[in-house]
Amino acid sequence: MNEKQGRQTIILENRPRIIASAGVVGKKEGEGPLREEFDRIFTDGRMNEDSWEKAESALQKAAIETAIQKSGKKSEEIDLLFAGDLLGQCIGTTFGIRDFGIPFAGLYGACSTMALSLAMAGVFVNSRAAQTAIAATSSHFCSAEKQFRLPLEYGGQRPPQAQWTATAAGAAVVENADNGVAIEAVTFGKICDMGVTDANNMGAAMAPVDVKIEP
Repeated sequence: MNEKQGRQTIILENRPRIIASAGVVGKKEGEGPLREEFDRIFTDGRMNEDSWEKAESALQKAAIETAIQKSGKKSEEIDLLFAGDLLGQCIGTTFGIRDFGIPFAGLYGACSTMALSLAMAGVFVNSRAAQTAIAATSSHFCSAEKQFRLPLEYGGQRPPQAQWTATAAGAAVVENADNGVAIEAVTFGKICDMGVTDANNMGAAMAPVDVKIEP
């Protein structure tokens, strides 16, 4: 059963659990302070693929495969997969997951897609619409630059305030279980236009929204 609190928050009374999770990253992320926390670090930004988009699909596939393995389950035991990416029509996701054969709900929430997929998985598992679900997302610096600004081959100069999209993918297996981290509530946001027009400064557009959640 789901119980609403205010307009944006749903209390998950059955407290579905994250029973396994995985994170895979690119070379730059693997050199950072969180490197010991990742399940896999790809040193080749193309992941042996012939395009950035295919590389992103490989990232997400690796994250989901790893999460499923860590959960001790098989693909056919997963009822539903909630996932998305930053690319048009979620092509990074759809090509990455096509071999799993898991029922799929595509999501697009930009930088909030992992939180959104976890929220949806939590609500479905909590309500017993699914026993086991996966939440996943991915991004790739090179495919995102091509999608939102200019292809790297163009050679454009990035201004100092430009954010750097992560080359990474994450996945979590959510289930009604006794072990794991509980998802006790989920909050869905609203569209909030801060009037930022600089395509390189995504942080300025998104950060102020974090303090606008109504109690």
